[in-house]
Amino acid sequence: MPPSKKTLAVYPGTFDPITMGHLDIIDRALNIFDKVVIAIAINPGKTPLFSLEERLEMARQCFPDDYSRIEVTGVSGLLVKYAAKRKAKAIIRGLRAVSDFDYEFQLALMNKKLEREVDTIFLMPGFRWIYISSSIIKDAARHGGDVSDLVPEHVNRHLKAAFAKS
Repeated sequence: MPPSKKTLAVYPGTFDPITMGHLDIIDRALNIFDKVVIAIAINPGKTPLFSLEERLEMARQCFPDDYSRIEVTGVSGLLVKYAAKRKAKAIIRGLRAVSDFDYEFQLALMNKKLEREVDTIFLMPGFRWIYISSSIIKDAARHGGDVSDLVPEHVNRHLKAAFAKS
């Protein structure tokens, strides 16, 4: 029997900050793929609360013992080209609502046109996380809301510190 081929998927996002919803999607992806690259985007069109280095470190702290199956890296440029270069089988995209699907579907079609070998896999988070996004969490934290059950503990500390300054 030939050795099995390791499968790789790329899960891109701004992760500003990483949330329990993101972690749920990563867990689901690890049930399908051998390895998941968390590709933290450098997006000139967005102004993140946290620097790239902070976002990378917060994501890495979520997986202190699982670096054989998880990689956290920063990426810029066309994500599908990065995925193809890494020989990824798929790009993972999280869907929370029907409103996400329209944009994500168009993006998946464009990616398929650009790189035929890279598929897009849509995963839904568990019901308890379906309503959250990094933006909503930041907005709640900015106004003193308790988001401690929506983000890992270390991320909650970073949010509190960031908004204590303002």
